Amino acid sequence: MQVFALAMVGLLSTAAAMYSAGDDVVQLTPANFDKEVMNSDALWLIEFYAPWCGHCQSLTPEWKKAAKALKGIVKVAAVDADAHGQLGQKYGVQGFPTIKVFGGNKNKPEDYQGGRTANAIVDTAMSKAKAMVNDRMSGRGGRSGGGSSGGSKSGDPKDVIELTDGNFQELVLDSEDLWLVEFFAPWCGHCKNLAPHWQSAASQMKGKVKFGAVDATVHTVYASRYGVRGYPTIKMFPAGKKDGEAAEYDGGRTASDIVAWATDKVAANIPPPEAYQVTSQDVLTQNCQDQQICVVAVLPHILDCQADCRNKYLAILKAMGEKYKKNQWGWVWSEAAAQPELESALGIGGFGYPAMAALNSRKKLYVLLKGPFSESGINEYLRDLSYGKGSSVLMKDSELPKVQTLEPWDGKDGVLDVEDEIDLSDVELDDLKDEL
Repeated sequence: MQVFALAMVGLLSTAAAMYSAGDDVVQLTPANFDKEVMNSDALWLIEFYAPWCGHCQSLTPEWKKAAKALKGIVKVAAVDADAHGQLGQKYGVQGFPTIKVFGGNKNKPEDYQGGRTANAIVDTAMSKAKAMVNDRMSGRGGRSGGGSSGGSKSGDPKDVIELTDGNFQELVLDSEDLWLVEFFAPWCGHCKNLAPHWQSAASQMKGKVKFGAVDATVHTVYASRYGVRGYPTIKMFPAGKKDGEAAEYDGGRTASDIVAWATDKVAANIPPPEAYQVTSQDVLTQNCQDQQICVVAVLPHILDCQADCRNKYLAILKAMGEKYKKNQWGWVWSEAAAQPELESALGIGGFGYPAMAALNSRKKLYVLLKGPFSESGINEYLRDLSYGKGSSVLMKDSELPKVQTLEPWDGKDGVLDVEDEIDLSDVELDDLKDEL
């Protein structure tokens, strides 16, 4: 009995330790669920868990981390579905942990399809938030039971291309376009529900992504090849595909979900931005004038940080450009003291070099990098910026600062200028005395 009692104490301690009042995770119960979630306009990510569940315990630190990062942007919550079983049953919870996304239509929450890391949770939350904002901008957003269309609007039927076993190879596999292909059955109810959303998404993504549909009950060759076992099944065929490669679609089934998912895939296929050296006014204007954010790095002088050192910093900029390429920011760099007006406008110089600032030229605001100029330090700084965080400062002038026209760096080490030595071998000392 004593062993059993100790085990129960341990179990209860684990349950109590999962989430506390000090966390950024909102604890929900049947008493506050409707007030907090159903009657709000916010986007909610809700975990239904059981305290004894090992997978739930593994998720807890990641869930807390995501909640902290999303604070003030997306609501992150948790329900002890072991203690509040009826609430779990109401939303079809059959295993733990189950994560549901409560968006614009609270009466129809979606199953969370992303990974179980903080980064994956945050990425999904931001994608869903973006979809909600797009719906509201177009007048489709609403509170709680605001319709079941999920942001669908009428599209042109011609934008969904009918695919068959006869044209699939030529249109999809031999093309350089990114394709989303639905394998459907005419009698399938879920396929019928998806149809207007698929058509709407196809029209919204026209010119960026090709949308197709295959009646897999008639045209079975490619359905069999790609392992279609249920309807509807959606596959993505990437741009520049090789050997007929395909990937599973793992997004939601509304038009806004499909568009958001497809937009992310399009962005993932664009090349990473280049970090341009600020050698003229045109370079600064082209990379910073119209971009939402322009990342400006000021690297040490070449005499203080030779070629190998500078290339290491440029490699960090390249890696960060790759990581955040979906944002389509501008990236520029300058040598310390080479562009004094640029440094002054962005408050750079007082903290030493290397330094970095993110500029929003439209709003005339900038945010300085306060942490280390390292891959991890810059990543944390840019991640906060992408979520709208960071202490911004108003630029002194309304225009982009003036920059000097310079020769670009030649990729070589710096060399000190050596003054010409004066040859005094032919000068008589007596002559010098007479001159004095």
